[in-house]
Amino acid sequence: MSGLSHLDKWGRARMVDVSAKAVTARTAAAKAVLTCRRETLDQVRAGTTPKGAVIQTAELAGVMGAKRTADLIPLCHPLRLTHVEVRIELDESLPGFRVFAEARTKAETGVEMEALTAVSVACLTLFDMLKAVDGTMAIGGIEATSKTGGKSEAGLK
Repeated sequence: MSGLSHLDKWGRARMVDVSAKAVTARTAAAKAVLTCRRETLDQVRAGTTPKGAVIQTAELAGVMGAKRTADLIPLCHPLRLTHVEVRIELDESLPGFRVFAEARTKAETGVEMEALTAVSVACLTLFDMLKAVDGTMAIGGIEATSKTGGKSEAGLK
């Protein structure tokens, strides 16, 4: 029907068959931002937000999100992740938070979706934990920033 990898010859959605691909070490990184009021950053820095340890909780949520990517994204392959790291930094110039994630595996397919899910879930958790003190927050700039392994390493920023 079409040359799309997620459609069969009848146009129905399917998971791409990666069984013929070699198992290789693969990594991917992603980033995102959450903007907020400067006063919100002050509260997070001081540890006085109503819901407690905002950054630590959001980093953990990002790791957990990466581990559940195949449950959240249709047709995404479930992967045995060997490493996921989520790091959140306060940035006065935004003002807000910069969120970074890296995921690793040894598999037939890449881990970009896991890295992207990690930063997305971390941002959503920040939003949830801070919504009572800041109604101006916005999530944006979600992007895959690098990948290694497989045949299509090039092309990311």
